Amino acid sequence: MPEKVIIIGSGPAAWTSAIYAARASLEPLVFEGAITEENRLAGTLPLGQLALTTEVENYPGFPAGDLESYLDNAMEKSKRQIMPPHAKQGVSGPELMELMRQQAVNFGTRVITDDVVEVDFDGHPFKLTTFEGKVHEALAVIVATGAKANYLGLPSEETYKNRGVSACAVCDGALPRFRNKPLVVIGGGDSAVEEADYLTKFASTVYMVHRRDQLRASKIMAQRAIDHAKIDIQWNRTLGEVLGNDADGVTGVRLKSTAGEPDLELEATGVFLAIGHTPNTAFLDGKLEMTEKKYIQWTTPGRTYTSVEGVFAAGDVADDYYRQAVTAAGSGCMAALDAERWLAAKGL
Repeated sequence: MPEKVIIIGSGPAAWTSAIYAARASLEPLVFEGAITEENRLAGTLPLGQLALTTEVENYPGFPAGDLESYLDNAMEKSKRQIMPPHAKQGVSGPELMELMRQQAVNFGTRVITDDVVEVDFDGHPFKLTTFEGKVHEALAVIVATGAKANYLGLPSEETYKNRGVSACAVCDGALPRFRNKPLVVIGGGDSAVEEADYLTKFASTVYMVHRRDQLRASKIMAQRAIDHAKIDIQWNRTLGEVLGNDADGVTGVRLKSTAGEPDLELEATGVFLAIGHTPNTAFLDGKLEMTEKKYIQWTTPGRTYTSVEGVFAAGDVADDYYRQAVTAAGSGCMAALDAERWLAAKGL
């Protein structure tokens, strides 16, 4: 018998889809991804991007405070042991994701820790093939595999991730370590300007580092950065190394010149990469309609429908604009409701 709903992914969109689908008696099966070195290096381990963050201050319902007792009661002790140490000022990213996963499991969601590597949407039921070679059939599919932030690949960048290195200013910019301190944004497009502009609310100075002598951003956005009193653009520069230590995390950057100038060191407590995201859609092999950036294309405004009837998309895999945990969760709810109503309309 085919599954009623299979959900691919393990971030906020996937677990929210699972919660709603399970409560609708759809008995969802979630493929949360495999725990492999390849996935670790690619940033696609189970629990999504939030599992790579520390404090989460902007997810509704988790204000600052010591949640130790609640977390101990809400999830298995073994899950608590894998959480990174943090200041007990709310919920950490891994904790939030484990709570979502636990909530889905509590309602009867089944979870398989494996990757879906191939899909067949040409017939119905749909067929999904996993890394282990097993084929699963589904009447409806929700793709919620997210997108991973692009990094430069520097060893020092990896060393200081979540200790001053970030790829999301909106997610992390308001954290105490960044307030009234110099920060660095790497990139020259509209997204980089948006990140830099946002960070000026908290930083003493924001250094924008761009490899050329003019920004790639639109003229209006570029002028906004140039005119901003708190934004200092470092032209013809690239990030050579993130500087820091074990006690303080990031303490500065070493910038290389693309114009033959000497290296430049700047003090900073944070480095924000704004060089784009890559949606996790390669496994779909073109079986769904994509945008130019390879995000799944929603085909109907206000719905999570894709180009294949019965296949839905939720979260960052179809969203290159907001990219927030709460918007991903919201679209996960939408996808589950869309799937439930589609199945009911088809009498499945």
